[in-house]
Amino acid sequence: MILGVVLLAAQVPAARAQMPGGPPPAVGIIEAARRPVTESTEFIGRIEAINRVDIRARVTGFLEQRLFTEGSEVAEGARLFTIEHAPFEAQVDQARANVAAAEASLANARVSLTRARDLRTSGTGTQVALDNAVAQERTSAAQLLGAQAAVRIAEINLAYADITSPIAGAIGATTYTPGNVVSPSSQALATIVSQDPMRIAFTVPQRTAIELRNRFEGRGGTSAVVVRIRRVDGSIYEQAGRVNFIDTSISRDTDTLLIRATIANPVRPGAQADQPGARGLIDGQFVTVLLEGAEPVQAIVIPRSAVAQDQQGFFVYVVDGENKAQRRNIRLGTSTAENATIESGLEVGDKVITEGIQRVRPGAVVTPAPASAPRPAAPGRAG
Repeated sequence: MILGVVLLAAQVPAARAQMPGGPPPAVGIIEAARRPVTESTEFIGRIEAINRVDIRARVTGFLEQRLFTEGSEVAEGARLFTIEHAPFEAQVDQARANVAAAEASLANARVSLTRARDLRTSGTGTQVALDNAVAQERTSAAQLLGAQAAVRIAEINLAYADITSPIAGAIGATTYTPGNVVSPSSQALATIVSQDPMRIAFTVPQRTAIELRNRFEGRGGTSAVVVRIRRVDGSIYEQAGRVNFIDTSISRDTDTLLIRATIANPVRPGAQADQPGARGLIDGQFVTVLLEGAEPVQAIVIPRSAVAQDQQGFFVYVVDGENKAQRRNIRLGTSTAENATIESGLEVGDKVITEGIQRVRPGAVVTPAPASAPRPAAPGRAG
């Protein structure tokens, strides 16, 4: 027993002495190279209708008909509701009768004025009678104008009994059903929102806004940016949008800048425009906004797995001419879970270690070999 312990103790130093003499760790490397990259930055946004109209009654009366399907699309000028016509038609008839009476009164006043002038000319009439006839003629003419205006008002109110759509768009739920009395003080009967195009509204932190401005300033500004959206189910909407509004001031509460973009919202293939849900985007929809460069840029892109981070920031290991691993501090650009865009710290041709990083120590000799092929990913896009 004692002899075995002595032999074991003698073997331990020998084994430890052999460990530093092992072969250098094997690592996988790739050569840094530039390739086309579509830059992408993500934000949270919502879909908004460009036009929104609350449909309200402009006269008081009984609601007779609803002439649309809730949730469907309506054309501009389409009839939506009808209010009972009979009271307004009666008002038009009464106003027209008042016009006829005013016309008769004016005709009589003009005859009286002519007679008063003739009598005054012959010397048998007085100036007072002539002045009264002139005043009466003018009063009758004014009364006719008032009666004619009353006809116009009555006709307008009759027209308001047919409620039409001021814009084309999708109409929501009805607040009142036929048989209810509605008036200008009632709630909105329904709401219509325009459908194509739609608007994307999102906010950008001030620092990010400055970075985006600097990035695209020399490439055409907002015209160099394409806006795409990702829906809550992870799918990318097939249409692309363009920025058309950047707010003129930064919010003091959130230190963010409001940006809006417009995007097409056509009817989905196989759907009918007059059916509810016929389009891909809905007013108020929550989406992820992707700001992409319209044209790819040349940039150094490496696998994201090659990038490490510590208190000093991001870094990678490269293999020098003596097969020694050297640390390189880098500045990351836009990146995804698969790829990282390098803004500074690497040069074309650098041999970057992408596999076996956990076995590497700065200045230690390694055994480099080409890294295995990465799993397929979306080519040429960093976000």
